[in-house]
Amino acid sequence: MIAIGYGKDIAGTTVDVLRASDIGSFLKAEFSVSIKPNLVLSSPASSGATTHPEVVEGIIMFLREFGAKESKIKIIESSWVGDSTKRAFKACGYEALSKKYGIPLIDLKNDACLVLSHGKNKYEICGEAMNTDFLINVPVLKAHCQTRFTCCMKNLKGCIPDREKRRFHSQGLHKPIAEINALIKTGYCVVDGICGDLSFEEGGNPVEANRIIAGKNPLTVDSYCAELIGYAPDEIGYLVYGKSIGLGDYCSPETKIVELNAQNKPACKPGAFWAVNAHKNKIAEKSACSACYSALAYALHKTGGKTKSNAVIHIGQGYKGKSGEGAGIGNCAAGFSECVPGCPPKATDIAKFLVEY
Repeated sequence: MIAIGYGKDIAGTTVDVLRASDIGSFLKAEFSVSIKPNLVLSSPASSGATTHPEVVEGIIMFLREFGAKESKIKIIESSWVGDSTKRAFKACGYEALSKKYGIPLIDLKNDACLVLSHGKNKYEICGEAMNTDFLINVPVLKAHCQTRFTCCMKNLKGCIPDREKRRFHSQGLHKPIAEINALIKTGYCVVDGICGDLSFEEGGNPVEANRIIAGKNPLTVDSYCAELIGYAPDEIGYLVYGKSIGLGDYCSPETKIVELNAQNKPACKPGAFWAVNAHKNKIAEKSACSACYSALAYALHKTGGKTKSNAVIHIGQGYKGKSGEGAGIGNCAAGFSECVPGCPPKATDIAKFLVEY
């Protein structure tokens, strides 16, 4: 099951999504809970690189409602090599969150490590990541310059010491990322899909989508999220390898998808979508929502805006009930001669359409 919610009330949307999800089938009120955001560097979430503190606040609100003890909740993280986790906790709004709810912030850079094996390979894992009953993985849905895409599975790289992070890069990232996901057991995934970066993991080119995505299996959730930003699961090496070693299955038509608050899909701000603006002479936008417009942005970024036709691409709620020649993106523009269906459509489907159109 994957639950998705839309809205600009980030904490409230997170609570709604968790209420509608199947987290209650796995979580118990007496469990100790560790929340693992992505604070890769000391940059506010608006840059598209780090997890919004409001998402974590929504998780805490849900846990309190569920009956979990605040004394058993922690926030754990280790920023990337060269940055300070403590500085990231402050810059990203987590110090204030910690004070508000009395939730401790654990810097994994100072943590003692365990050495665990997967097959013939040994990995150092931070003890705090293992010393919990229930790990809630809270990544940002965004692109990555080396692995193309980063979300749930790669976010667990923040649960290893810096020396191990360096070693992962020397090993090509994909295989070790998959294997630590076999060792570190994720209780549940809550994906920050508010405004992930379009091209790089360190932010700077955020794409507003205003959505929260939640599900149990990191590989299944990642495969779903990869398609939202234009990548087929088989294009991501650690998803391919993870599936081969039994970490889970890709999202499929049989996967139950629950969508909440579709009426709250916020209207887009076209000026923020630089990838679309580069091709704005091809786009006719009328009251498009952020989720649909962001899918087009990711698709245009991946394809370089290349299409086989100079026909106009129509997108937005302003095209409901209208018809004509040209391309339509999303269900609202279904009346045009060619259309990519969906609300929102997947960026992978749009990219394929643009190249073939």
